[in-house]
Amino acid sequence: PLQILTYLDGEVKVEETELKPRVGFLHPVLTHNISLFINATREHDSGQYMCSVNVVDDIISPVKSMATINLTVLVPPAPPACRLKGSPTVGANVTLSCASQKGKPSPMYKWQRQEPTKQVFFPPAQDRARGTLKLTNLSLDMSGLYECEAENRAGSATCSIILEV
Repeated sequence: PLQILTYLDGEVKVEETELKPRVGFLHPVLTHNISLFINATREHDSGQYMCSVNVVDDIISPVKSMATINLTVLVPPAPPACRLKGSPTVGANVTLSCASQKGKPSPMYKWQRQEPTKQVFFPPAQDRARGTLKLTNLSLDMSGLYECEAENRAGSATCSIILEV
């Protein structure tokens, strides 16, 4: 464990950690609410945080209370990269892939063909976890703009690719 913040003998001390410029008590400590804040959270702030309160009732029997909380900092997906695998010729098969380098939790992906012929896709053609869309037996009317959305609880980002059959 790494100590980040203490209140002792009426003084607040912020320890020398990477969190120092971004952490503090949410309320004046004398209110007995010792919630803390972390500004400008980063993914590596995720982890288990422990609060330890030591109260000395008398010299013989000190009372110690502890609580822990797990913090998961969510990260929106980075703009994904859209790619085409295969030869887009009539009768052939191609795979459109979409991948985002960052995102917590891992993003889910959704492919759509855009206007003028809007189309949504379902499994097995579309794999939402892997970000792939398999198009089989290509025809000229399958040409168009295809958009992929990477999405998680923290946000979303898109990329697009033009398929010319």
